[in-house]
Amino acid sequence: MALGVLVATTLIVWADHAGYHDNADGTVDFLDSAYYATVTLSTTGYGDITPVSDAARLTNIFVITPLRVIFLIILVGTTLEVLTERTRQQWRLNRWRSTVREHTVVVGYGTKGRHAVATLLGQGVRKDSIVVVDPQRKAIDQATGDGLVGVLGDATRTDTLRRAELPTASQVVVAPERDDTAVLITLTARQLNKGATVVAAVREDENAPLLRQSGADVVVTSSSSAGRLLGMSMLSPHAGAVMEDLFTYGTGLDVVERPVTRAEAGRSPRECADLVLAVVRGRRVLNYTDPEAATLQLTDRVITIQRAGSA
Repeated sequence: MALGVLVATTLIVWADHAGYHDNADGTVDFLDSAYYATVTLSTTGYGDITPVSDAARLTNIFVITPLRVIFLIILVGTTLEVLTERTRQQWRLNRWRSTVREHTVVVGYGTKGRHAVATLLGQGVRKDSIVVVDPQRKAIDQATGDGLVGVLGDATRTDTLRRAELPTASQVVVAPERDDTAVLITLTARQLNKGATVVAAVREDENAPLLRQSGADVVVTSSSSAGRLLGMSMLSPHAGAVMEDLFTYGTGLDVVERPVTRAEAGRSPRECADLVLAVVRGRRVLNYTDPEAATLQLTDRVITIQRAGSA
């Protein structure tokens, strides 16, 4: 719009260039008209080119002066809009940083990252408590479009994870495309946050020990897990379908970890209303057939199979 006003002013001056005087050579050509329009609209006004005829002066009063006002409004308005938007974004960012605590950071918003987020949302995690970190603008746009907080950048760098407020996070999901990247991200995340639960995904089994040594609490090998599911489905298609159902949260049957209720304390896992697979006691996971898990304690947690939506 500002360029359009400048071009229009130049053409107006050029159309009546005979009514203007140039102190340099006395005549006004098209370049002089553009120069006059520029210094006039910007209110610089050097005075080397001046309107001398009555028509040129009237044109300056009734046409060029309003154009100058419009030009300044465009510039000032645009500047104020940019400053206001930046201030608003900075205020929202500072407000978010001051309130976000115990959130979940998901590194990588590919297939694995999106399914991890879908499972978290299915379990009742709020969208505003999930922060997605990805180096690709397209992935961040998709994450923000899904209602999540997005941070664009390389997650192997400390400053990127700090922008995601990882030091105050309670959970970290590491799901990049490459295994070596997953190791670096896990090392950086564990350095920034010693107490968060870090779950990492790798493609190859041989890289799983590196992730555990880097600080990952749980390592999921995508290729071997898919291979085991394929083999099970080949031997028993029905068993494979049930496992796929368990992996897909919110449909059919779900695997859920929950605390032991007062009514269940002191009883056997088999007496629970849900099908108990394991008992979490402290930092240990006990199979339901383990003699130590024969009697549930009030401080225990149980991993059960429930009908979707019944939790």
